[in-house]
Amino acid sequence: MLRLVVRRLLQLIPTLLGLSVLLFIWLNRLPGGPASAILGERATEADVARINRALGLDQPLYVQYGRFIKRLFELDLGTSVQTGQPVWDEFVLRFPATVELSLAAMLLATAVGIPLGYLAARKRGGWLDVASVSGSLLGICIPVFFLALLLKGVFAVELGIFPSFGRQSTGIDATDVTGFAVLDGVLTGELDASWDALMHLVLPAVALSSIPLAVIVRMTRASVLEVLGEDYIRTAESKGLERRVVRGRHILRNAMLPVVTAVGLLTGSLLSGAVLTESVFSFGGIGSFIRTAIDARDYPVLVGFIMFIAMVYVLINLLVDLAYSVIDPRVRVH
Repeated sequence: MLRLVVRRLLQLIPTLLGLSVLLFIWLNRLPGGPASAILGERATEADVARINRALGLDQPLYVQYGRFIKRLFELDLGTSVQTGQPVWDEFVLRFPATVELSLAAMLLATAVGIPLGYLAARKRGGWLDVASVSGSLLGICIPVFFLALLLKGVFAVELGIFPSFGRQSTGIDATDVTGFAVLDGVLTGELDASWDALMHLVLPAVALSSIPLAVIVRMTRASVLEVLGEDYIRTAESKGLERRVVRGRHILRNAMLPVVTAVGLLTGSLLSGAVLTESVFSFGGIGSFIRTAIDARDYPVLVGFIMFIAMVYVLINLLVDLAYSVIDPRVRVH
């Protein structure tokens, strides 16, 4: 297992280096250059030249790229044009909110999607199968921002069941320990703060989980149907094994490999795709910060966000590989 982890980590180094090259080229191909992008459309040539000297953009490209890589290794992503604070500090401040929302959405999607996909496959052609396939198709087709606005309008504004914005109510006295509002309330014993954070989390998590839920249902259904047709399933059933053993050890375990891959990729996409959901609910995570950075042409933030999401994908792919090796030990030898 240790060799597998080390081998996968070494294989990820060329990926990150390749991404850094693409980012560097993108920065140097911006209209007017990075300096013009930072200063705006009314920047004079003197201002652009001054910024270029300050940022070292008047140096040869190989020197600029070397400095770019050095800053990335030092976690120096530059300074945000919007706030004047280091980009890394801004991400650390907002990262827990996005992770909390993404994990809640993926937990909801997997907790509902895997059992529903399995039951749909076992009851193929029945009403549950038809309903799950139709519902998953609808979930993929509905834009996340539209569903978020719909949920907010109905359950927050009209019915008043859930809060409409933020991570916690303003009157809640909550102690910040880890940055994860729900977890902090449990750790400190402030269960009212934890419950309030959970209520704020429901609507954004439901909206963000719609597409992953639909994908997981369809993926699980297709995978289970494929496994059900295998000879070893019929052999296990003919031997008189308990249905619980056949379902858990033979059907679900073998059907989970493609589902694990889908869950890993979807988790990474949730972290990068929470922009609209966080904006609708003013959730205060990385997503809403990126939206304002796009409007303000805050390129240091955008570069940092791209590298940050790349690192997230790298780590998630590693976790998927480890999950593969647990589900199917034969993977460890490859």
